[in-house]
This record gives sequence, structure tokens and C-alpha cells, in this order.
Amino acid sequence: MARSSTLRMASLNSATAGQMAALARMESAQSMVNPTPKLLAAVDLGSNSFRLIVGRVEETEAGSQIYQVDALRESVRLAAGLARDKLLDRASQVRGWDALKRFGERLRDFHPDHVRAVATNTLRVAKNAGEFLVEAQAALGFPIEVIAGREEARLIYAGAAHSVPASAGKRLVVDIGGGSTEFIIGSHYTPIKMESLYIGCVSHSRAFFPAGNVDEYTMRQAELAATREIQIISSEYRKTGWEQAIGSSGTARALAELVEANGFNDPGITHGISRGGLERLKRALIKAENVNRLKLVALKSDRVPVLAGGLSIMLAVFDELGIDYVDTTDGALRLGVLYDLLGRSQHEDMRTLTVEGFMRRYGIDRAQAARIGELAVRFYDQLEEPDEERRAENRMFLGWAAALHEIGLSISHSAYHKHSAYIASNADMPGFSRTDQARLAALVLGHAGKLGKLSQTRDVEWPLLFCLRLASLLCRRRADVGLPGILVAQVGGGYEVRLPNEWVENNPLTDYSLIQEAAEWEKVGIPYRVVYTDKDE
Repeated sequence: MARSSTLRMASLNSATAGQMAALARMESAQSMVNPTPKLLAAVDLGSNSFRLIVGRVEETEAGSQIYQVDALRESVRLAAGLARDKLLDRASQVRGWDALKRFGERLRDFHPDHVRAVATNTLRVAKNAGEFLVEAQAALGFPIEVIAGREEARLIYAGAAHSVPASAGKRLVVDIGGGSTEFIIGSHYTPIKMESLYIGCVSHSRAFFPAGNVDEYTMRQAELAATREIQIISSEYRKTGWEQAIGSSGTARALAELVEANGFNDPGITHGISRGGLERLKRALIKAENVNRLKLVALKSDRVPVLAGGLSIMLAVFDELGIDYVDTTDGALRLGVLYDLLGRSQHEDMRTLTVEGFMRRYGIDRAQAARIGELAVRFYDQLEEPDEERRAENRMFLGWAAALHEIGLSISHSAYHKHSAYIASNADMPGFSRTDQARLAALVLGHAGKLGKLSQTRDVEWPLLFCLRLASLLCRRRADVGLPGILVAQVGGGYEVRLPNEWVENNPLTDYSLIQEAAEWEKVGIPYRVVYTDKDE
């Protein structure tokens, strides 16, 4: 707790007796023996919103994982109360204290070593931040750290990196907050470049759209102002380069929801934010002439006052850094604080940790999952795939699908594959993007049953589905039976399975199942041929 000791000592002179007593209780509690954490909590005092998340720590064979179990968010709009003289007004302070009292009730039973509260840009610049924090710490019941911009960037990257799929190349993470915007380039879980600029959705909205009015000229001026700030870092960042751009936290997610829900994104893009999507959203905003008159699907009332400012900054980010598409994630500062609090780094693919946790949670038959997964991958390796990176990714997805294909048994054996797919689609799966989850759910859904409805959806990965279905069919006995050499191939737009006739004769159920399987594929117009050979190949 050394991080907050200086702030606490400097603030005691202005504390009331009750506040000093609360801080003393905090000091005493900190001396308790630190148990192994099961629940961790992070509090983020942002410039627009105060947020609390509680995460459960799960130990798996692949490493440690944090699952969010609770979250609170309050639109405090602290930056809106920051006057030109850099003093927070009384109203904004009271909103903050009231929110922290409610957070404090939720955290009342937490060990002090299992909670970390951080404050960002507004409390970095406010001259009366110390006064606010004395009351704030008493309300919350835990010390509050005012973190520097680069530390904020580091924690944001940690949170984003732990909530998106692992990537071989570098990532750019952009987090537009209420009073600042963080830019981080990193690889895996390690940040390479970190910067924090003093532009945010609250401060920009106050400066350029104080009454909510939006026109072409004002929007352009807001974009240019943001561009001037970003130009400070753009040359160096472009030189470093990145393969994937990610927008994290509130502003990026709000913009993504708007362009997705209203069909503003470019054709073929269903998730995230495209350049065209931002332009169409801007046109809709200018047409409305005032943010309060904007009528769009998924526009939340608490986002209305800061929408124009956040949009103008994101437009400048796209233009100045030459970005055409940004994926989004909810994982940012708060999740990074949790992993930092846990005190350890995760070097494995987060998706592997997530799948491991799901297997344990749903009591998966690990031996059966391994049989199907290994056999499906063996079949896939026989198929042509010129892109080795794609092959490696597909092999992982086959393994994950095999590991999770029976999680729906926890609901019902009847149509369990549908239940499995529903869980895979809708569960909180750290490390998996929404696109990843949709892909995984399609494989889980299609591993058994009819193919008709699946064939009506777009982007069905037929080669992977072929391998997974065949492996599942051949492992029906749920035992290590010693399968013969089985060859598969893609032939004439369909699939061929070659296996020894002698073995088939001794396994009539498998023979019957293969005939039914071939007929099912033929129904969706995909040739499927089973060839019986004279000897074990």
C-alpha cells in the first residue's frame, strides 16, 4: 500500500475526525494476513464514469484466469465539473462521493490487498484533487491512487490484451476516455509504446459542443483539434506499425454499437468500427443538428452529452493514423488493474485458459474431448491448406470445439449441441472476440445433427465441420478402441473417407452411421463418399 501513503499523509490535515477514523480502519486492515485471493475488485474513477468490477480468480492447468462476476457503473461526469481554473465544483464532487459510497457497500467484506482503486486524468489535473480524495477514500473504504498517463496506458493495454485473441503481430490499442486518450502499441501482453494525450470525450464535447449543437464547421474544428494532438505521436507510431487496431472501453464500444445497430458499417463488416461507419454516423449527427434530437438505435441517454466529442476524436484517430477498421473490446483499464493486482503475467493464449476453465466448470469428459480433438486435427492435417498460419489457427479451433462440444449436457441431453452452441455464443469468454465465439458456436452446433439450417448461414467452415463430425462419429463408443488408418480428402467439391473394409464389417454401427452421414451432406449439396479398401491403409 506504499503507493497511496504520501497522498494519505498530505490529506490528513483537512480530514474530519470521522474521515480520519475511517482511514485508520483501512490502515489497520492492511496489516492483516493476506489470504489467497478468490475475488478481486478494481475501481476506476474515470473522467466520465466511475466503474467497479469484481473478478473471480480461477486456477487452471493452463494458468490463472479472471472471470467478471459483478460490475457497477455510474455516470459521474467528473470532468464536466472541472472549471477553467482547474477546480472541481461541489456538484461533481458530491456525485463522485455518492457513487463511491455505493461501491463501498459492495466492497465492505473485501480484504484491502484484494481491491485497487485508480483515478485518471481529471484527478490528475484538478487542483483540489487532494480534498476530493480524502472524502472519496473514506466513502469507498480503500485507498485511491491517482495514476500517471503512461501507467494508465500500461493497465489499459494489459486489460485489452487479456480480453482479445492472441495475435502474432503488434496491436494498436486506443482508449478514448473522458479527459484523455491513451495510445498503446504492444505485442502479446507486453506494451512497446505508450502515450496519453489530453483529449477526451467529455472535455472535447464541452469545448466544441457545449449546448449539443452540431454542424459541419464545428465538427471539422473538433476533428482538427484532435488531429493536432495526435500528430505529436503519429509519425513514430506509424513507423513502429501494427497489424491490428483495437478500440477499448466506453467510447469505442458506444460508437461500435451505434454503427453496428444502425447499419452504418461498410458492407461485409458486422462487428467493430469501419471508416465508412464513422462517416455515416457523423452525417446522421450533423443532419440532426443537435445530439439531443438524434434518434438512433442503441443510443444510450448517458452517452448523448459526450457523443459528438468522442466521435470527433475517433475520426481524427482514423485519419491521422491511417486506420480503416477498429475492433473493439470491453476489457481495458479495470481488467488491467485486476491482472496487475493478481501480481502475475499471463503468457498463454487467453482463449486456451478460458476453454480450460469452461471444461472444469461444466464437468467435461476430458478423455472424450481429447479423443475427438486429436482425431479431428489428424483429419484436418490431411486436407489441403496453403496458409500455415491459418492451419495453426484452425487446429486450435478444432481442439477448442472438441473441448466444448458437450458443455450443453449440463442443461439437457436432448439437443445438447444446441445448448452448447448457445453457451458458446453468449457466455463471457475472456480472450474470445465476438467473431471468435460465433465461429466456435457454429462448429459446436454443427458437430452433430442435421446440416440443413446450418447450410443457410454464411461462412460455414465446411472443412473443419467435416473433420469434427467425422471424429465425433468415430468416437461414439467413448473409449480408446484403436481405430484403423483412415484417409480423408477433398474431392470434387466434397469429401471422401477411405477406411478398411474388414474393420467396417466388424463395426456395423459405424458403417450405418457413415451411410447416414453421407446422406446428410448430400442433402445440402456437398458430395460425401465413403470408400472401403481391401486392407488397412
